Order: sequence, then C-alpha cells, then structure tokens
Amino acid sequence: MATAEVPHSYFPFSLFLLLSSTLPSSYSATAEKEGTPRSLHSEILRDEAVARLNELGKVSDAVGYLERTFMSPASVRAGILIREWMEDAGLRTWVDSMGNLHGRVEGMNTSAQALLIGSHMDTVVDAGIFDGSLGIISAISALKVLESNGKLGELKRPVEVIAFSDEEGVRFQSTFLGSAAVAGVLPVTALNISDKSGVTVQDVLMGNAIEITEESLLEMKYDPASVWGYVELHIEQGPVLEWIGFPLAVVKGIAGQTRLKVTVRGSQGHAGTVPMSMRRDPMAAAAELIVLLEGLCKRPREFLLDCGNCNEYTLESLSTSLVCTVGEISTWPSASNVIPGQVTFTVDLRAIDDVGREAVVYELSNQIYKICDRRSVSCIIERKHDANAVICDQELSTRLQSAAYTAVHRMMGEIHEEVPVLMSGAGHDAMAISHLTKVGMLFVRCRGGISHSPEEHVLDDDVWAAGIALLSFLESHM
Repeated sequence: MATAEVPHSYFPFSLFLLLSSTLPSSYSATAEKEGTPRSLHSEILRDEAVARLNELGKVSDAVGYLERTFMSPASVRAGILIREWMEDAGLRTWVDSMGNLHGRVEGMNTSAQALLIGSHMDTVVDAGIFDGSLGIISAISALKVLESNGKLGELKRPVEVIAFSDEEGVRFQSTFLGSAAVAGVLPVTALNISDKSGVTVQDVLMGNAIEITEESLLEMKYDPASVWGYVELHIEQGPVLEWIGFPLAVVKGIAGQTRLKVTVRGSQGHAGTVPMSMRRDPMAAAAELIVLLEGLCKRPREFLLDCGNCNEYTLESLSTSLVCTVGEISTWPSASNVIPGQVTFTVDLRAIDDVGREAVVYELSNQIYKICDRRSVSCIIERKHDANAVICDQELSTRLQSAAYTAVHRMMGEIHEEVPVLMSGAGHDAMAISHLTKVGMLFVRCRGGISHSPEEHVLDDDVWAAGIALLSFLESHM
C-alpha cells in the first residue's frame, strides 16, 4: 500500500487506543456539546453493526473458516440476512440478474441522480469478517439512523446500497462480476466462464432461479445520466492508518492490476530413471520463473533500462508501488515419484502507473519465454484480468474527507490533524463502477494491516467512526 499526501503529525496511536477503549465512559466529558454516545447512535452504528458483522461472519460454506464465493449456498444465505437488514432500514430491495442485492430509498426527488453506496458480500478462502461486509453494513446502519429519526425521506436524491455478488473472483478467477455488470463493462462471454468443477456463471445463476441471458446482462447496465456518484467504505488492508494513529482515510486512487496464468509443459517421467541432464522439468522451470518475477518486482529499474515508454516518473512509481504475487501453483500428475508433465501458476501484478505495469508485463513475458526456450519446455501466458488504475473524484473525496473529520471530531472532541489521504494497492468494486460514474472511497483502520485472513480485525469504535462518517456524508445530501 503506497501513501500520498499524508500529513506530518497525527493523534498519537497509543493515546487514541486509550481513548477508544474508554470512550463510552469518558465521552460526555470530552465532547459535552455533542452529547453522549447514544446521541451519536452508538446502538446502531457500533453495537448493532458489530453484531451484524459477527453474524454475517458465521455464514460460510466451510466448517472452521469463512468462505463465501459467487452465488454459493452461504452467499445466498448471507444475501437473505442483508436483505432483511436493508428492509429494516426502510429500503426497497431486489436482486438483479447477476445476484447483486440492492436496497434503495427514493428521497424527496425521485428523478434526481442517485447516490450509490456499495461493497461486496463474497469472501476469499479462510477470510476475515470485515472485508467487503463492513462497507455494506455501515451504509445500511447510517440509513437506519435516518429512518429511525424520521429523516430518510428528506434525502434530496435517491440513495441505493448495493451488496455486490462477486468482487474477489475466487470461484471463477474473474473479479468484479457483480459491479462490472452494473457498470456495463462485463462482457457477455463471462457467462460462459467455468469454475474448477466445470460449472459456468450462467449455470450457477440459473441454479439459483435467476434466468440470465446475454440480453438481460446487457440490460443490467445503469444509465450514467441516472447516477450522481458512487461511494465505497472499506478496510484499509494495509498498516498505514494503524501506524499513524487515525481511524479513517480518504482514498486518492486505486492501483491497476494484471492477473496472469502461466502454464509450463515439459516431459513427464519417472523420478528415479531419467538422468538430470536429460530432463525437461516444468517444476524446475516454474521455480526459476517465480524467482525471476520476484527480482523484477523488487528491482524494476534493473530490468527496464531499455523501456522506451518508461520516463523517470514511471520508474520511480514502480519502485515504490509495484507488487507481484504468485498465489496459486498446481502440478500434474502431482505425485512424489513422478517428474511433472505440467505446472501452472498465477501471477498477480499491481502498480499505480498503468504504463509501468504494462512495461513490467511485457518484460516479464519476454524473460519467461527466454527461460522456457533455454530449458526446452513450453510456456503459455494467459491474461486473465486487467484493470487500469483509478483516480477518485476530487469533489467526492473532499466531501468524504469532511465527513471523516466530522466523525472523528464528534467522537474525540477537538482534533488538529488532517484526515490522511492514501492510495490503495488492493482492488475494489469502485474500479469497475468508475466506468459508470465518479467514485470516492473511505478507508477504515484494521489491526496490523492484516486482511484476507481470520486475523483481520477492526476496533468496535472504528466501526462506529465509519458509520458516523457515512451518516455525516448522507446528511450533506439532505
């Protein structure tokens, strides 16, 4: 996670934790004008929101860990829960042709452009309970506060919360299925993508009584003229906010991504009878390729000396933001006494600068083919996913920064620090929705920067701060 425009001084983290842990008992003394925690709706924005996050975190397809993939039984059960919570907040609900769950209030002017707020309800394997879910629950909670105060109908524009069915891309290795459909950038060929069992996206939807065709997929796209903007609240998934001691940050932009699938084929044989000098071993070749990737991503300048499109800005950006990961590797036939015939591995490559990212992919591909030729094995490189970097809208970011400041001020009393501004190395649904409308994002601090893990954790009071920030943002639309 790279940072940008981070203020130089911050509320000390240790002191923030101390105040956070004692906030309910000390609150009225430090923020008398704002009132008690109850006046900041802690029962909805903190207590109920945390309870719902924990409840949703128990809805899993696996025993012993959290896993919810696109339109799995657990995802369907999670959708039922979220729909109940949306309706509890006074929202009209429906499920679209890609399994996204919507909750909408029309406000005072039904013909005005709508504000969309969303995040995803799917998870990775062995996930934490906050990734994606926090953005959905916090939005619902903020709207519930307005509903409970009789002010939901005073919104000057429609507000729609969307729980996207797939962002992680675990099941079909294709991210943003839900949000890309809403944005109108999901190709109709995506319906024919198969999971590891050979089941297609269309099969899964039809198995859940959702009749989707190529025509209905194209019809899902929202009219850009009907949308005012999109806001997403998400855990940071990095350590910066914890390090600087602030619960919230505004996101300046999101790194671009490329996902590759590399297949290396050699000569399968007996582990005990084929001499080392005569082997065409795809496993050894894959190991060299993976080490090559690590070196390229740690030292991009050394590999891109002849890059005609790479100016100093691009090279410097790569040096600070480029990250590369091999997260999955498989072999065939995968037996201890057999030289593999085939090895397949994935590459996840991210950078803030799109030109630099393309240069890295180009150089990596060239080096892979050279190594494979030298080792007398074949290599196939497939681009499975591409997403350009996204810069968040300045107007939305300014409003969100003000809302975040208001939230921390209401909770803490007088503060002198600015709300930090960060870049996101992780992908979010906002990337897909940016093709439809302007986007803005808020980050919420998470312990140790840990995400995609059961160790993922957000303080209860940081959940509260997130809810107050969204409530403040919504109140600016009244």
